[in-house]
Amino acid sequence: MSPQAIIFGGAGFIGTHLAARLVASQSYSRIVSVDVGQPRATVPGVEYVNHDVREVIDPSIANGQPADIFNLAAIHVTPGHPEGDYYYTNVLGAVNVCKFANATNSTNLVFTSSISIYGPNEAALDEGATPAPVSAYGRSKLSAEKIKLLWQSEGAARKLTIVRPAVIYGLYERGNFTRLARIMARKAFIYPGRTDTIKSCGYVKDLVSSMLYMSSRNEAVSIYNFCHEHRYTISDICTTFSRIAGYQQPRLTIPIWFMDFAVLPFEVLHTAGIKTGINRDRVKKLWFSTNILPKRLVESGFKFSYDLESSLMEWKRESSLKDFD
Repeated sequence: MSPQAIIFGGAGFIGTHLAARLVASQSYSRIVSVDVGQPRATVPGVEYVNHDVREVIDPSIANGQPADIFNLAAIHVTPGHPEGDYYYTNVLGAVNVCKFANATNSTNLVFTSSISIYGPNEAALDEGATPAPVSAYGRSKLSAEKIKLLWQSEGAARKLTIVRPAVIYGLYERGNFTRLARIMARKAFIYPGRTDTIKSCGYVKDLVSSMLYMSSRNEAVSIYNFCHEHRYTISDICTTFSRIAGYQQPRLTIPIWFMDFAVLPFEVLHTAGIKTGINRDRVKKLWFSTNILPKRLVESGFKFSYDLESSLMEWKRESSLKDFD
């Protein structure tokens, strides 16, 4: 075990949970978060360094010692950025993190990729599926995987763990599940075209547990999907939110062609510089299934601590401002 852990992207949602788990484990004498912007929550015992992974990373951050490196830094909201930005951050960031690992003689690297490398598919896909990304985000993540694999191949002692998470939710998320909860609280959610869309997802605390578990198995290369073993539909997710938070169960389903038509005014506002976050690409993401199997994780013996219901219950209980902070 290295004397320190360095988390690139440690100020974000997953990074904050990872940092808290590493502090609680008492496995490291030093834990460093390297990121831009303010952390979602400041974790006592963590050193925060402000740096953009798109720039060369100063090896002195490691204080002359090798580190266990976790690379979570990425532009990931999609749609939401110009296509070039995904490559500029996710690919160049991967190169700079690998250069930092070389400069500090660090041999253990954990990288968060994405199930976006598979592309949308109604069929169940495990790690043996051929990657077929359809977005700049998915393509940039697949390219970053290749860079990390090249880094690993250049040293016999190097260990690389690549996790491909589905939609991750939990405290500090402020993403897909948070938006869904807010819309359901307003009784405004409408199923786009269907109710049986499979939405592979996973709880952030189980994700962190899986990262530490898989990286501890002493394999040269470990690539695995992360999501609940059970594949939940959008209807399952809405029903569980309704049961736990007392929201009204959505009943209305509108054809996807009508949803496309209905978002046109919001896209016009966007072109005028008024951002609403509503567009056809985001609606289509709700319509397409992400049907992912965490085959390697299950076969490895990993035990999930949460299902959808127990995780949402815990998230609601830990929230202090409103449901599902």
